Amino acid sequence: MNVYDFDKTIYYNDSTSDFYVFCLKRHPRIALHFPKTALAFILYLLRIKTKTQFKETMYEFLQEVDIENDLPQFWAENKLKIKPFYKDHRQPDDVIISASPEFLLKPICSELGVGCLMASRVDPMTGKYTGINCHGKEKVRRFEEVYGDAVIDEFYSDAYCDTPLALKAVKSFMVKGDQISDWNFHNRK
Repeated sequence: MNVYDFDKTIYYNDSTSDFYVFCLKRHPRIALHFPKTALAFILYLLRIKTKTQFKETMYEFLQEVDIENDLPQFWAENKLKIKPFYKDHRQPDDVIISASPEFLLKPICSELGVGCLMASRVDPMTGKYTGINCHGKEKVRRFEEVYGDAVIDEFYSDAYCDTPLALKAVKSFMVKGDQISDWNFHNRK
């Protein structure tokens, strides 16, 4: 099986950021959440709040969104940002593991025929997490929860924070734009 990160790996941008901007254009009231989100970000940088706590504050913008209409429209406009290499390499047993919200990625993963999606469990109405942000070592925990010690044939990501999952793969690749190279396990930026 092949395992992929989503944002900037098989999707050209950050899907959460793209969805946020998309929603901000449709629902300008989201801007009222800026001050609280900025404060939460500062507290995260100062290590007073966790990444999950910061993101929960950021996701409060979802309270201004019409998720049933906005989400399908978002993917109708943004599915072209799926990278060609993924469209050429995808397999029915692919696993996508992402820190982005599961509700956000589920429609496009379903359309692409992805075998399994593991992502951050965020309530699309409130922005509250069930569990913690699916990032770094949490990706390994989530993978092992479902697949145990299953062999990952190939792993693809754009970020060295995914090294814990890359170490579980027979072959790992770093994706930068449309360039794919072997994983450099000595680089942990």
